[in-house]
Formats: sequence, structure tokens, C-alpha cells
Amino acid sequence: MKCSQVIEILQKQAPEAYACSWDNVGLLVGSRENEVKKIYIALDATDEAVNEAVKSGADMLLTHHPLIFQGMKRITEDDFIGRRVMALIRANMSYYAMHTNFDVKGMAQLAAEKLGLQNSEPLEQTCIEDGAAQGIGRIGFLADTYSLQECCQLVKTAFELDQVKVFGSLTKEVKRVAICPGAGKSDVEYALQAGADVYITGDIDHHTGIDAWACGMAVIDAGHYGIEHIFIPYMASFLQKHAPQVEVVMQDRTDPFQMI
Repeated sequence: MKCSQVIEILQKQAPEAYACSWDNVGLLVGSRENEVKKIYIALDATDEAVNEAVKSGADMLLTHHPLIFQGMKRITEDDFIGRRVMALIRANMSYYAMHTNFDVKGMAQLAAEKLGLQNSEPLEQTCIEDGAAQGIGRIGFLADTYSLQECCQLVKTAFELDQVKVFGSLTKEVKRVAICPGAGKSDVEYALQAGADVYITGDIDHHTGIDAWACGMAVIDAGHYGIEHIFIPYMASFLQKHAPQVEVVMQDRTDPFQMI
């Protein structure tokens, strides 16, 4: 199967047109004419991911976060991005990223389903498709009312986490829930405006967390990788269904930091 055919399949899941204007998604390295027999899936195009993809004999690397965000004036081994791009080129490997387009057309709904949210709708509307709102994150209701402490446990179970960071009283009752996988600081106001009892996301700093709680909304920081790692098994299953002739390899769960 040619790389261009794989891209057509990926576009059915998350068309590039749904990406935010500041984002950089799609085919970032390689030729659309390359033959693809094996795809390696990771959340980030780290040195480890690129090296593992090369060692596995993959013809394509698929990630959620794009390796290349800004314009590059030179590609050398003097910096980590150039080093990884050169490794991909040497291996004749195509590299494709699905970022905010997947956030809109996959990640948010998948995360909401893992929490069992009911009557969910986009948290931050980015566009209208066939009369229905599309966007970043989800806002909906839990099946029952939980204490904030019980909600923390629900999040840990849903995303297979050992711990979460929480801002707010653990006895607070929560039912209306907003979730934004990844770095959700910029969507705190949307969660407040939507009347969320608790906002579940990642990369929340001290002031954002305490300010949200001062406004009456608890925050559960489950980590950036902590929620978004669901991209890997989801896309593996998607490709196995829609491109069964291609072998799919998933990167092992590798949290980017350790708590000591």
C-alpha cells in the first residue's frame, strides 16, 4: 500500500482541515509514493520512538504530536529535531502527524466515552459540520453524582494512571464534567462558562489551578501523556480495521517522566 493510500485512510478518521490554524499536521517527512507495509505508532516522535520505528523495520511513523512545529532554516544533527528528521530520511520512512485534527475528530470523544460522559458536546467549538458543532474537548454528565475524590479514582481507572493532581475539596460533589486531553490551560474559561463542576485535563500550573477553584470549579490534572496515550491503541485498532494488509506496531506505554 502506498503512503498516499494510507493517508487517505487516516483522513477518513481525522481530516487535516479540522486542525487549528497554528498547527502542523499531515505528512511531514517522506514521499507519498513510498510503499508502506509496517506502521509504528507513538504519541511523540522522540529519539526513542524514531529509533524503535527504524529497528522495527517500519515504513511509516505515525504520531499525535508533530515533530516539526516551526519553520526550519537548516536540517542538521546539531539539534534534536534535525537529528530525528535525518534519521527518518536515512531510513526512507514517511512520517505523519495527527494533532488538533485528531483532537477534534477523535481524542475528545474517545476520552469522554472512557469516562462514561452522557449527553456530551464540544467544550470549545471550532467549526460546524452538517449542522453539528465540532471542537476541542467535551462537556457532559457523569451517570451519577460523585465526590471529587471518587471522580479522581474514576479518572485514574479510565486512563490507567497511578496518580492525578487535584485542585479543590475532595468532598465536593461533581456531576457535570469537562475534559480536554492534552494541555488544557487555554480552555479553562470554556469549562467555567459551561458550568463544569470539575475540569479534567493536563499541564495545569499552580495559579491556573487555584484560580479555577476560587471560581468554584475543581481541576483534575491527569497529565498530558496521561490522557493522550489513548491515541496509540485507538489508531492501531483503526488501522487494523481499515488497512488490514499493513502491520501495525505500537510503542509501549512510556510516561515521559518519573515521580520519585
